[in-house]
Order: sequence, then C-alpha cells, then structure tokens
Amino acid sequence: MDIGEKIQKGSSALGIEFGSTRIKAVLIDDEHNVIAQGNHDWENRLDNGVWTYTLDDIWTGIRDAYANLKKDVKDKYGITLENVGAIGISAMMHGYMAFDKAGEILVPFRTWRNTMTAEASKKLTELFDFAIPQRWSIAHLYQAILNGEDHVGSIDYLATLDAYVHWQLTGERVTGVGDAAGMFPIDSNTGDYDAKMVDKFDAAISDKGYGWKLKDILPQVLSAGEPAGKLTPEGAKMLDPEGDLKSGIPMCPPEGDAGTGMVATNAVRQRTGNVSAGTSIFAMVVIEHALKKAHPEIDMVTTPDGSPVAMVHCNNCTSDLNAWVGLFDEFAKLSGHEMDKNEIFGILYNNALKGDADCGGLMAFNYFSGEPITGLEEGRPLFLRKPDAKMSLANFMRTHLYSSLATLKIGMNILTREEGVSADVLMGHGGFFKTPVVGQQIMADATGMKVKVMATAGEGGAWGMAVLAEYMRSRDEKESLSDYLDKKVFAGAEGSILEPDAAGAAGFDSFLKDYARAVAVEKSATENL
Repeated sequence: MDIGEKIQKGSSALGIEFGSTRIKAVLIDDEHNVIAQGNHDWENRLDNGVWTYTLDDIWTGIRDAYANLKKDVKDKYGITLENVGAIGISAMMHGYMAFDKAGEILVPFRTWRNTMTAEASKKLTELFDFAIPQRWSIAHLYQAILNGEDHVGSIDYLATLDAYVHWQLTGERVTGVGDAAGMFPIDSNTGDYDAKMVDKFDAAISDKGYGWKLKDILPQVLSAGEPAGKLTPEGAKMLDPEGDLKSGIPMCPPEGDAGTGMVATNAVRQRTGNVSAGTSIFAMVVIEHALKKAHPEIDMVTTPDGSPVAMVHCNNCTSDLNAWVGLFDEFAKLSGHEMDKNEIFGILYNNALKGDADCGGLMAFNYFSGEPITGLEEGRPLFLRKPDAKMSLANFMRTHLYSSLATLKIGMNILTREEGVSADVLMGHGGFFKTPVVGQQIMADATGMKVKVMATAGEGGAWGMAVLAEYMRSRDEKESLSDYLDKKVFAGAEGSILEPDAAGAAGFDSFLKDYARAVAVEKSATENL
C-alpha cells in the first residue's frame, strides 16, 4: 500500500501540538513515519500584566496549521485529506482556562508563563505537603479565590489548553494523566487526582459557598491508549472550515508537552529521562522511589501512562539566545551577505565550542519572564561582563548557551545531589539541539549525564502526540506504552550519545557559581528597569 492509499484508508494518525511559538501538525503512517506536516507561528502577548493567547489566536492558529498540513498532503500525494485514523491534541501544560455553563471563557487564558500565584503556591504546598508550582492550574484557581475574583463561583469547567481544544472538537471533558498531573497532584496507584488532597482542597474553600466541588470542574483523567471520544461534525468544521475532513474520527486522550516529549524520546520507563529545550526548558526522570521530601524546585508529574516523574521546569530557555542570533542575521543582511537562518545558528553554535570552558568572565540572564527556581517573579534579559573578561564571539555565544541551561542546572543539582535521582541517559529534544553536537555536548557538561539525541527528536511533541494517537488506534490491549515504544516505534532508531567532557563540566560549574552570585544583579534589574 502506498502512502496515498494509507491516508485514504485511515492507516494514519494526526498529532497537533500547541507550542509556545509554533502550532505544529504532524501526520504519520502506521509505521510512525512522518508523511506530512503543517505549521503556524504564533506568540503570546502580555495583556494587562498577564501572558495570554486569545481564543481567536488558538482557532486561527490550529486551522492554519491544519490547512498547511492539508496542502502538504495535496502537494505530495495528489489527494485531498478527508480521513485520518486517529487524532491527538497536545499543548503547553498548566495554566488556567475557566468556563461557565454556557461554555464562555470567564477570564483571559492565563498561561504557564505567568508567575502571579506565589501566595497560592506556598499555601497549597503547605496544605498538601506536596510541591505545587506557580504555573499549575490549581495554583491559578486558588490564587483567584484568595484574590476574591468574582468569576470563580461561575466556573463550570477548568481546563488546560489541550483539554479545551479536545473538548471543543469532541464534546468530551477529559485529559490525559500526564496533562492532568500539571493541573492537580496525581495518585499513581489510582491513575486519578489524589483523593485526599482533593478533600483537603474542598475543605479549605468550603466557607466560600461555591456551587461546585473540585472534581466537578476538572477534566476526567484518562491513561494513554484509552479512547477519548470522536471528532464531532462541529469539531471537524472547526478544524477544517473547507468541510473535507470527516467526523467520527477516534481521538486519544489529549496530553501536555511534557508527556509528548517523553514519548518522542522513548523516556517512559524507570531510570529513563529526557530534557526538552526550546522556549522553556524542562528535564524529567522517571523515578524508582519517592522523593525524601517536597522541593519547590521539583515538580512531581507522570508519564502518559501514569508512572511518577520528577521534573525540573524553567520558564526561560532559548528566547534570548534566538534574539541575539537575530541580530547577527540582521547584520548579515546589512552587509549584503544574506544567509539561511539555520546556517547562522550553525556557525555561531559551532564557534561557541571554541570559547573558554567558563565563558571567560561573561555572564547572561535569559529571563523574559520570572523564574521561581531563582526566586524571581519577573525577568529582564541581561548581558554583563567583568572589566577583564575575554570578550570574544565564541565566549559570547557560549555564555548564552550556558545561560539557557543555568537555571535548569540549579534544579537538577537538587534532584541528583540531594535526592540521589539519576538517569542512565537523558534523551534531548527541542530547538536547542537542532544544530548537531553543540547543544547536546553542552547539555551533557551541564547535567553530568550522557545525552542522546535521536533522528526523530527534531519532530518533537507533535510527532509524539501522533504516536500516542496511533498507539490508541492500533495497539494490542495488553501492550504497555513502554513496550509499544521499544518494539514498534524506536526499534533500530538511529541516534548519537555524547558523554560529559571533564573540562566542559568543570567550566560550567565555575560559570554557575558566578551565575548564582549574579542573580542579585538580575533581581535589581527587575526592580529598576
């Protein structure tokens, strides 16, 4: 059967992921190969102090990404895309989307990037004896309650972005367990929200007189492989306004980008780990034992099939680095030497490896937004240097690569040194690894772990979401997700492994000591600039 026939017969799966700066749609065949894709670039906006996307942004974006996918199918195979075997929706985790009984959004979408819930985060962490990060949905809900916001009593449904889109396409108020784990703590023994903590929360707000209990307004939790509804006629029209896409297509549980990252890197077994490095950065390790205590720097989430995962999440990664590369792109054009952007990245990244291992006295903070790990509620991108610093282009770029990972390293030190958690290898994916070797080597030096990057890593979460959709569509009922990935997705997959370089690791540690001291400078910048 050729690819065109596979598409027409529905031997395919579609994954759509809402990333921070791009909405990506990926169509795979029944052997998990990418056969078509479409993208839409978008950007969050700071509206009245809130990082947000509008509903129009969401639906304009997904329609454009799907339209570009549809065009790709037409251009490659000469057919109109009408049928898909299964569909899955993924998005940035956490955040706050609250809807009333009429399905109207009550306040603008508050994304994971907001750091406005410090009071709620602290109080919930104490109530549950479980670290509740600021970006979690429950922290946003409780902060709205503490603030006395009028809309809270009218909430009928509280969703993440992917749960919201899935609801609109299927009518089902459900989400995957990995995504749910970024809304409220999960009990891995039951695969559902932690019942004792739910009761504690309800008791804590009982005097408010709201007409709902917490589980009334949260999406139902599903595990990978379970059916999660079908695309309705209205949903098909929302995705494809031209009307070619058929309704009735099975949809798998929606998932957060953490879960799709685990799938995309085959990191769902114990002692496996992955690191996703793009606009934000997070590292996750599937743990063998419970942590000794709660750490505000460490999130406890789950794999898409419910296994416990320790995660270090940082709000900022490559945005500042990309902005600096944009300056060099601008200079190249002014000089009459216009170059492909990827070529510019390659030149600058590879030259960075020639810099001093400790960056020669240069320092940078990549904070577009706040970073709870370093105690900052706001961010100011910042570059500084000592008077005797070795100001070279190699050191400059190496500094920004180090800065992209520095906050992650602070959190990873807690996980590895205080809790004794480790991974046999970290699987890397995301834009940070797009230039071969460079990001991978610096990540290995920073974490002190082997780092593997596979050929599929460039496909990222949208491909991982498509794999989850295909897993639901075609798996044997007794086949676990980890077995499915090992035997049917990644068997024979090509990839490269790099080990930490002793000099590079020592240099990063030296840089991090200066970085920790310079946090005071960044804090001053947020207060005075």
